[in-house]
Amino acid sequence: MRPLAQRLQPTIRVRLTLVYGGLFLVGGIVMLTLTYLLAKNNIQPDRPAGVTAVQIERTAAPGEANPATPAPGKVYTSRQAVYTANQTKGMLLKAREDSAQQTLDSLLTQGGIALAVVGAAALGLGWFFADRALRPVHRITETARRVAHSRNLTERIAYTGPRDDVKELADTFDMMLERLARAFEGQRRFVDNASHELRTPLAINRTLIDVAVRRPGAGEDVRRLGESLLIVGDRHERLIEGLLTLAGSENSVVDTSPLDLADVGAHVLDQAKAETDGRGLTVRRALDRAPTEGDPVLVERLVQNLVENATRYNVDGGGVWLSTRRSARLAEVVVANTGPVVPAYEVETLFEPFRRLRSDRLRSDRGTGLGLSIVRAIATAHGGTVTAVPREGGGLVVTVRLPSAG
Repeated sequence: MRPLAQRLQPTIRVRLTLVYGGLFLVGGIVMLTLTYLLAKNNIQPDRPAGVTAVQIERTAAPGEANPATPAPGKVYTSRQAVYTANQTKGMLLKAREDSAQQTLDSLLTQGGIALAVVGAAALGLGWFFADRALRPVHRITETARRVAHSRNLTERIAYTGPRDDVKELADTFDMMLERLARAFEGQRRFVDNASHELRTPLAINRTLIDVAVRRPGAGEDVRRLGESLLIVGDRHERLIEGLLTLAGSENSVVDTSPLDLADVGAHVLDQAKAETDGRGLTVRRALDRAPTEGDPVLVERLVQNLVENATRYNVDGGGVWLSTRRSARLAEVVVANTGPVVPAYEVETLFEPFRRLRSDRLRSDRGTGLGLSIVRAIATAHGGTVTAVPREGGGLVVTVRLPSAG
């Protein structure tokens, strides 16, 4: 699960939308500011410093010294007339200033509303065009997801757009798929050829040694030598079988069928009954339904390796526990055993090929060191996981989780 800080980060589509909308809003604010300043300079009246004298024409009435209003027929200068004229002109100027301010305020208000509406529309258009711009990338992502889930390396993006960065990315991805397909095909052919070329000579050697040992005139030394060679040959066969299985199981599983881990576990325990009884091991099973899908041969090999590992690395008279269950969307198989104490820091190294506990590295009769490596490879090929923890008192508890069916 991703950290919270990563999950809260906006996607590239959201970032592109914010960039488009932000650039438009900044441009709109700049345009609105320039329009406001230009309008203010053009419609704002200049206030005069004052009026010094006004000539007013009128016919003066008898005895009137300071007429309040001008009249035609008489030209004279009066302080009252100057005051009245200045007051009238000030009122006109104030009216013009109020009208200009109202115009500027209206420009700001209506322009801001229009900018907000168009800005919201710009965000919507940015969201739409960001999706159009990222559509080729989505196509690449969908193709990669289908290849990862279907394991079909023959599928290609085949992008036919203009030669730009997106087409270069798509062509590079197609080239990578082509190389992966060739690599997997080469590995599959190698495993098939090696399986035939390695098993056939070992089978012939086993037959020849068995014939030589069973001859009527074979001496005791020949029989002992033959038995030793058969033991060595058997170990080589198991080693080669493990390597071939490991190489084959690392590829993705293509052909799957429904199966139940409980049935597989019961079948494996029945096959291992002779070996567990021979060592006096107590086997306990708790097999609940655990439906999954996979390659039946590989899944059986997975459970078989777990049981063989629990039996081989055990103490005489010890115990082996095998349980299966269904948990949420997972089918689980758990195998535990008694045995030597496993240090916690060495648990992870047991899943590496040819790695065993220090006390078992010099003993060839304990196996090839590939059992848990094969288990992890098979589980990974089926989309599952493997975990192991030391068991209290000695031994190991290995848990395999596979995707549940249904």
